Amino acid sequence: MNYKEIAKETIGHLYKVHTSIRKSGIDEKLIALVELRISQINGCAYCCIYHVKELSNFGFEWDIINRLPDWKHTQVFDHQQKLVLGWAEAVISNSNDWYEIKEKLKEHFTEREIVELTANITLINT
Repeated sequence: MNYKEIAKETIGHLYKVHTSIRKSGIDEKLIALVELRISQINGCAYCCIYHVKELSNFGFEWDIINRLPDWKHTQVFDHQQKLVLGWAEAVISNSNDWYEIKEKLKEHFTEREIVELTANITLINT
């Protein structure tokens, strides 16, 4: 299905939200990392290919990209990256530790950035 053609206005709004998030001030590498992880969980091959290329263009090495599915058990991701990946998984799975992760986010991100990050997670999950 060609979503853009079938529901031009609705899908157009989603693209506008994505553009707004990318302009929010959050490091685009973090946004792309979250987008790839959610795409992996959802099994969207198109999105995975897109975000792998994007991360590669941002300078992520293939070894790091390939370790993303096992991010919790590797040392290649820094604290901030692990924090946003944990938040992404908590939001889409409605896990019990989302409140604890959100409190940790507040130590590194503004309220607006947390809202933008959360919107990005729900958008890519869509």
